Amino acid sequence: MSVPLSQFKCAHLRLVCQTKQKPYYTSKLWWCGITLLGLGEVGNFTAYGFAPITLVAPLGCVSVIGSAFISVFFLKKTMRTADILGGTLTITGIYLLVTFAPNVPQELTARQVQNYLVSWPFLVYSILEIIIFCILLYFYKRKAVKHIVVLLMMVALLASLTVIAVKAVSSMIALSVKGKMQLTYSVFYIMSVLMATSCAFQIKFLNQAVHLYEATAVVPINFVFFTISAIISGVIFYREFQSAALLSVFMFLFGCLLSFLGVFIIARNKKEEHLHIPFIDCGHIPGQNLTGKVQPDSHSSCKAERRKHFISQLTGGTPLEQESVAPFY
Repeated sequence: MSVPLSQFKCAHLRLVCQTKQKPYYTSKLWWCGITLLGLGEVGNFTAYGFAPITLVAPLGCVSVIGSAFISVFFLKKTMRTADILGGTLTITGIYLLVTFAPNVPQELTARQVQNYLVSWPFLVYSILEIIIFCILLYFYKRKAVKHIVVLLMMVALLASLTVIAVKAVSSMIALSVKGKMQLTYSVFYIMSVLMATSCAFQIKFLNQAVHLYEATAVVPINFVFFTISAIISGVIFYREFQSAALLSVFMFLFGCLLSFLGVFIIARNKKEEHLHIPFIDCGHIPGQNLTGKVQPDSHSSCKAERRKHFISQLTGGTPLEQESVAPFY
């Protein structure tokens, strides 16, 4: 997850500083991120067929640790004390998650999924989720509230439906491969449509969050929200902790807490890399014959860099003294 999100952010920064603005979906880097995100989800899809949701979802923190340590070895970044502490906490949390994860049968037939869909706990949960999502969507669309918490809460609510559908579809395909055909049931196709639709809208809101906020903020918050929603959906829909001992539940939740804390420590105060774009020509301004060039680093700094060049040229402080430059407002 961390690599595609970083690619999304890099694609947005590149497009913002172009003289001619283009939609983000025209960027090859953005589509590369989508491809990697899809490959990661294929791996998740396979995992949900063989393990409980409450175990697979929290293990997403492995990608955050991997991103932090890969940047040290391959990008030659400095290993911070926070990276070591956060990695230690996260690995400890992963050990507790794996050790105290619920031990439930993973073979789900189509009839079992049908029974789960009409159970009253899931119906109540679905109604509450729809109400909360509609409220958040109202503030997002009508009030133009695009706070990171609002966006990622909508992603998490959609993700809870996604993991339910993914586990059902994956399990039914696995049983069909073993000779117990489940693909003739209508519930298989219903869950497949739910999976595809919820994934598509997740990408929409997640892309909006990455466009507006730094990846170092989006990754840990999205991980926490997604994990909580996935655990709740696994407990309610698939009843994964129904026969678990109280100590196992406590240690599992404690492992989740350590993982959350480790991810936040790794991402905390991590400086975002600014993208340095090659020089762009400023000679297109009406009424001016300009040969000077500026080098922006982001959408917020493009205008500031131009103003800095103009002021320095007025004071005779740059090698571009002979060039005609006009102020940028």
